[in-house]
Amino acid sequence: MSATHSLKAQNDYLHGSFSREYQPIITINSGDSIKMNTIGLEWGYSHADGRKEKFESREDEQGLGHPLIGPIEVKGARPGMTLEVKINELIPSWYGWNVAGGSNGWHNISLGLSEVPQIKLDWELDREAMTGSTQIGDRTFTVPLTPFMGVMSTAPSEEGCHSTIPPRYCGGNIDCKELVKGSVLYLPVAVEGAMFSVGDGHAAQGDGEVSGTAIECPMDEVNLTLTIHEDLTLEMPRANTPSGWITFGFNDDLNKATVMALDGMLHFMQETFGLDKTEAMAIASVSVDLRITQIVNGVKGVHAVLPHGVIQQISNK
Repeated sequence: MSATHSLKAQNDYLHGSFSREYQPIITINSGDSIKMNTIGLEWGYSHADGRKEKFESREDEQGLGHPLIGPIEVKGARPGMTLEVKINELIPSWYGWNVAGGSNGWHNISLGLSEVPQIKLDWELDREAMTGSTQIGDRTFTVPLTPFMGVMSTAPSEEGCHSTIPPRYCGGNIDCKELVKGSVLYLPVAVEGAMFSVGDGHAAQGDGEVSGTAIECPMDEVNLTLTIHEDLTLEMPRANTPSGWITFGFNDDLNKATVMALDGMLHFMQETFGLDKTEAMAIASVSVDLRITQIVNGVKGVHAVLPHGVIQQISNK
């Protein structure tokens, strides 16, 4: 029988990098769920009454990245298997923020925004109306909320300590706004136990995450079910979301990231519809959308989306 485990964000559960050497904070069975809260990207939490909490990593890290809860060990997970991450619930906290300008990212330099002062917008999140609002001068701007987790990852197999900023073959800082409640993310397992970690709550983001930040926010509730698939082997993450099936590509070169995402989708379509690769490419050209996931995480991300129901099959036999 599956179980639900509850975790509360605290220093003993947090880390800000990836390593296959990190010890698990909990060991669960395949099919179990984890219910937790996450803290803000600033390694803190601000209470509505003005009190502020500060958190620290339990690991001795240089170049601290996103505050992640984990690793969570899943019994029976071995390299070559796949970890299914079902997103049952995502409830953002009451506030968020984002920044723009004032950094030397390639896009800021190109847009003339690297030398200007950085601005920060504070957002108030209305979880009933599912909107976020911020003040710029004497005007209020409002956007709809579509909360998701920026970072979900199994541990990489390579030695050493790895940054949380770039996404990679086993997941990480994917920053895909499609991974909302009701989605299922499939991650390659590269180490014994999978060693899954999660963090970096986002209340809303556009494809591209063009300023370098979404509405960064703590999450009051993150509920995930982790299940191992022994007979499924993936080279890159894959997802089944409310909007469609998604495959991903990550690379310094946007063209190469595009090819990775498209190749993953063609393989999926071959498996699903019994097509050869050229046939899948022809059908993909009239049904699959390519989107820029993000351009600001060191490597660029592209995701290919096959909307549910867009392809219908009719047998002529």
